[in-house]
Amino acid sequence: MTATTLDLTGLKCPLPALKTRKALKSLKPGDVLEVVCTDPLSVIDIPNLIQETGDSVEIAERGESRITFRIEKAGGATI
Repeated sequence: MTATTLDLTGLKCPLPALKTRKALKSLKPGDVLEVVCTDPLSVIDIPNLIQETGDSVEIAERGESRITFRIEKAGGATI
């Protein structure tokens, strides 16, 4: 498992979601991606993206002007 931080501060919708989607493609199951955003719409966009991808997301930190998401790449094991 690896952890990667993606700093998207200053970017406006839809760029945080698009860059997060691109970063998720390079992760392996179990890897963690921390995404730091300043766009208030990312609170809606990032969870909606993760719902589509099937990964898991939580808001790790939420300040006045900054939101940090912790996304874990879903496992690829099938039985």
